[in-house]
Amino acid sequence: MVDEAVGLVNTLDNWSVVDKIILSTKTPEKKRIFGKGNFKLLTEKIRQTQGITAVFVNVERLSPLSEKEFEEAWGVKVLDRYSVVLHIFRRETLLEFQQRLLKEREGKIRRALEVLRRKRKLLRSARTHKDLPVVSVVGYTNCGKTTLIKALTGDRALQPRDQLFATLDVTVHAGRLPSHMAVLYVDTVGFLSQLPHQLIDSFSATLDDVKHSDLIVHVRDISHPETVNQKVNVLTVLKSLQIPERLLSSMVEVHNKVDLVNDYAASEAGVVPVSALTEQGLDRLKVVLEEEVVRSTGKLVLNLTVDLSSPQLSWLYREATVQEVTVDGDEGSAVAMVIIGTAAYGRYRKTFPAAP
Repeated sequence: MVDEAVGLVNTLDNWSVVDKIILSTKTPEKKRIFGKGNFKLLTEKIRQTQGITAVFVNVERLSPLSEKEFEEAWGVKVLDRYSVVLHIFRRETLLEFQQRLLKEREGKIRRALEVLRRKRKLLRSARTHKDLPVVSVVGYTNCGKTTLIKALTGDRALQPRDQLFATLDVTVHAGRLPSHMAVLYVDTVGFLSQLPHQLIDSFSATLDDVKHSDLIVHVRDISHPETVNQKVNVLTVLKSLQIPERLLSSMVEVHNKVDLVNDYAASEAGVVPVSALTEQGLDRLKVVLEEEVVRSTGKLVLNLTVDLSSPQLSWLYREATVQEVTVDGDEGSAVAMVIIGTAAYGRYRKTFPAAP
C-alpha cells in the first residue's frame, strides 16, 4: 500500500514525495487515528524535514476534527485518500487544490460525469446501429490496458503513460480481428483498491459502457507483486456494478507484462499471456477474442452463394465480414464465407429475396 500511495502522489502534476513513514493507526471512527506516541513522532519528523508543503495520510477519509488538528500541528495542508483521488480526477495544481472547497470540486466532477454519461449513451446507440462488436478492456490502474489496445489496433494516437489513473475517461478505438471483422475496444478507467466510497458512484458512471459490451477483457500486470489482490479487487468491483453474469462468465483474462517475469508460467487455466509492449502473444489473443466475440454476439458463419452480376457481394463486404470468396466462372457466381449478425442477415434477405 505504501508503493501505491507514492504512485498516487506522483501522478499529480508537480507533486513529489519528500519522505514517507509507516505508522499504525486506529479505526477511522475513533476521535484520533494516531496514538500519542506516533502522533508526536510524526509531528517531529514533519517539522524536521525540509520542503514539505502537504502531508498525505493514506486512510480513506479523515474526520474534520483530525484534519483540523493535523493542519494546526503541522502547519501544512493535510490530504486523505479521498481528496488525493478526487484531485487526480481534476488534474489541478496544488495551489488550485488548496483554494477550492471540497464540496465545490465534487459537484463539478458529478456534473461532468453526467455529461459524459449522456455522450456515451449516444455513442452506444451509434455502435448498436452499425452492429459492431464491443470489447471492454478493464483492469487495475497502470496494468497496461492502453498499451494493449494500441498494440491490437495500431492506433498511434494512443499515448500510454506509466502512472496511476493515466486514463480518466472511457475512450473507444477501432480494430480488426484475424477474420478482418471490425471490433471496437473500449479503454476504461483503471480500478483502485479502497476507492473512497463517496466517489464510487462517480467511478461507476465511467464504467457504464462495460455493461453494454459483447465481451470483457481483464488485463492484469502479472509482474506486479500485488497482482493477485488486484485481480480480487477488479472482480469485486465488477460484481458490485451489477455486470451481467454472461459477461463475467465469458471474460477473457490476459496476463500482461510477461516480458518482465523470469520463467513465466501460467498459474491458472484459460489465461492468455502477452506482452503488450513487445507484442508477444498478440496473435493468440486475437484468435481468442474472435472466438469469444462470435460466440457472445450470436453472429452467423455462413457460406452464401452470390450472383456476380448483382451487387450482393459488394453489399456483404460493406455490411458483414467476408472471410473467403470462391468464384465459379462458368456459373457466374461465387460462394462467400461470411460472418454476419442476425440483423444484418435479415436485411440481406430482404434486399436480395431471390438469393439462395
